[in-house]
Amino acid sequence: MVRSMTGFGRSESFLHDRRFKVEMKSVNHRFSDFSIKAPRFLNPFEDRIRSRLAQNITRGKVDMWINFESFKHDDMTVHVNEVYADAYMSALSKLSTRYRLGEMPLGVALELMAKVPEIIIFDRYESVLSSETARNEIWENLSEALDLALAQFNQMREAEGEALVRDMEKHHSRICELIKIIRKRVPFHLEEQSARLHERVNELMSKFGGNPDDGRLLTEVAIQADKSDINEELARLESHLKQFTNTLGEEHAIGRKMDFLVQEMNREVNTIGSKSTDIELTKSVVELKSLIEKIREQVQNIE
Repeated sequence: MVRSMTGFGRSESFLHDRRFKVEMKSVNHRFSDFSIKAPRFLNPFEDRIRSRLAQNITRGKVDMWINFESFKHDDMTVHVNEVYADAYMSALSKLSTRYRLGEMPLGVALELMAKVPEIIIFDRYESVLSSETARNEIWENLSEALDLALAQFNQMREAEGEALVRDMEKHHSRICELIKIIRKRVPFHLEEQSARLHERVNELMSKFGGNPDDGRLLTEVAIQADKSDINEELARLESHLKQFTNTLGEEHAIGRKMDFLVQEMNREVNTIGSKSTDIELTKSVVELKSLIEKIREQVQNIE
């Protein structure tokens, strides 16, 4: 199945009173590049996440965002730094005495201390992975969210891949038609080239005198015909086109192989163009190059 390198997936999983939301998108890239933005406490699972992505994605720049919420009381704890609290209360007492403010009401003191982040510490999800059971539950939840997001992500990439294949097959069909046209034109091109060479030699002989050596003239015609022969290039181009079609049916990632085949097709067409002096052949070569360029642009999107 041909897949595009661009895709999007989003999912949500709610298990064990915890909820994961996963969102991912990808764009074209020569290799695989994964960027994962997740809560810090999930760092121990990063290798597993990357492994799961690598099983599904061989090329493309992927950005993934993971959001976590817990509704379990045990997942969130509040710590009091009593050392800081004592020091803070001592400082308040000294200020009250220094400026003769009297005894500070307890409620006011607590309100002031509650505003100091270093005294009352909200430990958000840091205790989630405190036990093996909790770690297994977290991975089960996260794994389900990853699978759902990847399923949607791959579904979109496959749909885009099918559209790319249809477009390339249309261009491929037209290229095959042009090759047939070129093959029919080649014999007339060689005859016209031979006739022009004879005509040019006769003009020179008339201008400067002398008689053309028929044997030598035939040799020159044969040399020019050999230089202008494009049958080998056409045969190689047809071979590349056949491999291109076969590759489209392969199940694994084919982008790099397709890119190589397009380069080879372009090379053969350039050679055909350099050998051709016929206007009709040149027109066909120009269209061939345009079609191959369109295929190359599509191949850049394939995984």
